[in-house]
Amino acid sequence: METTSVLSGGFNHSTLPESYVRPESQRPRMSEVVDRDDLVPVIDMSCTDRNVIVHQIGEACRLYGFFQVINHGVSKKVMDEMLGVAHEFFKLPVEEKMKLYSDDPSKTMRLSTSFNVKKETVHNWRDYLRLHCYPLDKYAPEWPSNPPSFREIVSKYCMEVRQVGYRLEEAISESLGLEKDCIKNVLGEQGQHMAINFYPPCPQPELTYGLPAHTDPNAITILLQDLQVAGLQVLKDGEWLSIKPQPDAFVINLGDQLEVKHDSSIS
Repeated sequence: METTSVLSGGFNHSTLPESYVRPESQRPRMSEVVDRDDLVPVIDMSCTDRNVIVHQIGEACRLYGFFQVINHGVSKKVMDEMLGVAHEFFKLPVEEKMKLYSDDPSKTMRLSTSFNVKKETVHNWRDYLRLHCYPLDKYAPEWPSNPPSFREIVSKYCMEVRQVGYRLEEAISESLGLEKDCIKNVLGEQGQHMAINFYPPCPQPELTYGLPAHTDPNAITILLQDLQVAGLQVLKDGEWLSIKPQPDAFVINLGDQLEVKHDSSIS
């Protein structure tokens, strides 16, 4: 595998390679994006009145299909360490990272780039490390051993985020007038996956996407944004809304398994 297979191997071009340039009809149109923070629900999960949390989450799901949560129970230390070890991984020498590279989507742990380089005509401007995360004792041993702290930090993050997911499912169930364990019981033994995305500086961002418009095929996506990397947009009522990174917050996106209409997102 050539070291140029990943963008994080180093990129020195002043212009975008042709394989990343989208047809004009598919290019980003930032003039169409609404940039107002007040349009995006932010829910404080530390509120002592559970009825308020359930109502707010229910309304956010019904009207948006996405929202942000703060005071969600995952410590700032755990979140900062997760972001830190992600940066460390993508700063590793390309020869080290490429030991994990694969274009095979059936693999439970792999480094790759774009989305599906074998089938695409135009590539996406991102690298990613894809991990299966549950059960941890099954999958964590195959995760990267470099950086040395990777497995420990990511394991702790995964465990705490999983609990946030359960709390959100309970609140969504209650907002629908159901028993709080209803969604959890219907979904059964839920898997857990992580994509650590890397979007390097792009010489011509107006010609390409990190990720194009898509819906998530899962039940709930819990996204931790790097405060230094903006660009997330979500579709509501025919308008793209810009989601600015908020300190110590998660962006919650409801996926196809919960059959929510407004769940399209791009990065």
